[in-house]
Amino acid sequence: MSANNRLTILEDLTIYNAMEQKQQLLDALGQAEHLELDLSQVAEIDTAGLQLLILAKREAARLNKDLDIVAHSPNVRQTLDFCNLAAFFGDPVVISAHEHA
Repeated sequence: MSANNRLTILEDLTIYNAMEQKQQLLDALGQAEHLELDLSQVAEIDTAGLQLLILAKREAARLNKDLDIVAHSPNVRQTLDFCNLAAFFGDPVVISAHEHA
């Protein structure tokens, strides 16, 4: 893998997928200096998913690597807003025009 890498999560970020996704995230982070995380396809996220994202962000900081969320699904964005975590991740959130239609 190159210094930059993008990982697209296609499954829900829930307790049912958390263990597999944890290893997938940590492996991708270990292989890239800068990991872009695409969450645009995530239909559902729960507290296990939030914990996984927080773990990945902290692990990236510990390894002196960058982890950026580059795309948010509406549910991910709403959950991050509801839990007041948008500032923790510090990634720009783009709202597409079709979400307001």
